[in-house]
Amino acid sequence: MTGSGRIVTVGDVVTDVVAVLRAPLAAGTDTAAAIQLTGGGQAANTAAWLAWLGVPVTLVAAVGEDEAGRARLAELAALGVDCTVRRVPDAPTGTVIVLTGDGERTMVTDRGANLRLTAADVSAALAAAPDARHLHLSGYALLDAGSRGAALRALAAARDGGLTTSVDAASAAPLRQVGPAAFRSWVRGADLLLANADEAAVLADGAGAAARARELTGVTPHVVVKKGGGGAIWAIRDGEALSVPARPTPVVDVTGAGDAFAAGLLAAWVAGAGPAGALERATELGAQAVAQVGARPPAPGRPR
Repeated sequence: MTGSGRIVTVGDVVTDVVAVLRAPLAAGTDTAAAIQLTGGGQAANTAAWLAWLGVPVTLVAAVGEDEAGRARLAELAALGVDCTVRRVPDAPTGTVIVLTGDGERTMVTDRGANLRLTAADVSAALAAAPDARHLHLSGYALLDAGSRGAALRALAAARDGGLTTSVDAASAAPLRQVGPAAFRSWVRGADLLLANADEAAVLADGAGAAARARELTGVTPHVVVKKGGGGAIWAIRDGEALSVPARPTPVVDVTGAGDAFAAGLLAAWVAGAGPAGALERATELGAQAVAQVGARPPAPGRPR
């Protein structure tokens, strides 16, 4: 894919320990699973899928001065991601334990060095990327006080630099903890908000995904609500809402499917596609992501 311009993703890099459960989780005893260690983190995953699509992409993040950090950066560099990632000597690279099965996943999270991301990191990265056209922010950076200043700086600096901006709402439970009003105030002024159905239910009062998407256009002019196997809705302020179905595919692991979806959408939208074309690309990548274990593209190279 060409002509999209550089996209900067800001947020998290982690090691995912993915356990695909072979039976419902049995508390207090053993549950059989297939376990895989892989790269993860919302911003890193989206950057990886963008690079896999051939889109120039810079990741802004923080990892530990440890073997896990070195491995995660090597994986991303092999995919073609430009990593503006600071190595933090006194904090470990983040780790997430992912329990997945029956189309759902539960995450146990240690954000580690991701909490050390600073406004200075963001400013330096944007200054080094004069060809950037769009900034995509992982909501996780907003949801923790340690990285919130960097996240707010990213949105403000991008707007000042003439970049379009998008935010992924990240996760329903921490959204509830910070409160929907606070999160809406932080992302107000961005161009696009992405949320899954649970996150949209936290952020808006409407009944159903379509009503919540329309309500949230009062915060950002474009809102996309992902409904998993139910497809997605794109609502536009003072405009129509477009709904598309999901692509039928066997579901192996939903980890990172939303990040792949975001990459497909942004690659098309920043290149000039309208909502219909962007959602088509987004659902294509989302379907590819759920058909495999882990949150990253299957291998370095270009898609068929």
